[in-house]
Amino acid sequence: MAALLTFEAAQALVLERAGPLAVETAAIADAAGRVLAEPARAAADLPPFASSAMDGYAVRAADVPGVLPVVARIAAGRPAGRPLAAREAMAISTGGVVPDGADAVVPVEHVVERDNTIEVSEPVEVGVHVRPRGGDVASGAVVVPEGVVLGAAQLGAIAAAGVATVVCRRRPRVAVLATGSELVPPGTPLAPGQVYEANGLMLSAALTAAGAEVERLPVVADDEPAHRAALARGLEADVLVTSGGVSVGPHDLVRRIEAELGVEEVFWQVAIKPGKPVSFGVRGETLVFGLPGNPVSSLVGCELFVKPAVRALQGLADPLPRFELGRAGVALRRNPQRDELVRARAEVGDGVVVVRPLAGQESHMIVRAAGADALAHVPRGGGEIAAGAAVRFLRL
Repeated sequence: MAALLTFEAAQALVLERAGPLAVETAAIADAAGRVLAEPARAAADLPPFASSAMDGYAVRAADVPGVLPVVARIAAGRPAGRPLAAREAMAISTGGVVPDGADAVVPVEHVVERDNTIEVSEPVEVGVHVRPRGGDVASGAVVVPEGVVLGAAQLGAIAAAGVATVVCRRRPRVAVLATGSELVPPGTPLAPGQVYEANGLMLSAALTAAGAEVERLPVVADDEPAHRAALARGLEADVLVTSGGVSVGPHDLVRRIEAELGVEEVFWQVAIKPGKPVSFGVRGETLVFGLPGNPVSSLVGCELFVKPAVRALQGLADPLPRFELGRAGVALRRNPQRDELVRARAEVGDGVVVVRPLAGQESHMIVRAAGADALAHVPRGGGEIAAGAAVRFLRL
């Protein structure tokens, strides 16, 4: 029997086939969460003029210490009507245009003002409290490079630099399909043998947060014609994600019908726990993921494989999940055959992140997973990770 793929090898196979999607132009007001396909370059110097960093007085450094008449008052957005002459001062607000002739700003708390004059008792350096033109960024320079997700800080910088539109990768269209005759919507009475459907909602929420446009398809029963119709519809998307039906039972129809519909399977089964039966294939440009029906297995497969693919399709420079380093709160026994991802809480104490597993690690226990904010990575092998030893973890 061939050895199972490691999850790292499986991730590499996914990313080999997850090339960036086409580009499109988006207004910055609509670009939150998008990934830049081209650098955003400043349309103007920032700041676009020499401006004051303080409420105070614009002066010539050579004229102080001394007593100077206040000849004008400059508010933000209203430049002085003339240059500053020698032995003069102009009151200026934070962000105001520093007048020609001035080379320093004295903060208001460092002067004594009386009868429209100021007395400055200490010398000042040239350039103090003056923000030079282009001191943040020069016109034409890169504000945000390509391959970066546009969050609040990035959008603020782009807007401040005068950029109205950005070139982004198209958002991936993802179809999510839960399978199983036992699944019913939350809120309806349960008949014997039925359970509430949760995976579709869980996966849709996770992939929407990763930047995808998600279509949640109706739950499909364990019926070949129903599976064929639903899978054919899902294969019209950039990514099809199914949950359930990927094992070897008589009602596990997904992989066989996908093959009949032209899906080339790249791998099936990975050396992870939970989530071993995960499958991945392609049909044309469509990426096809089959996640197990157990909710926690489905969540782990989404974190390790589907979300990285969605990020890569958007052109994200580093699409893989980011493991952090903490300390094990208790001893963690290693599985000889499979890497384990253990639901845990990441607690900060004395500047160190301590990762503590939760009780109830079975793959069907999704309610227990709701209390987790991390997945602790326990590498395959013998022995254990001792309490207090280093352990990698993913934040949820």
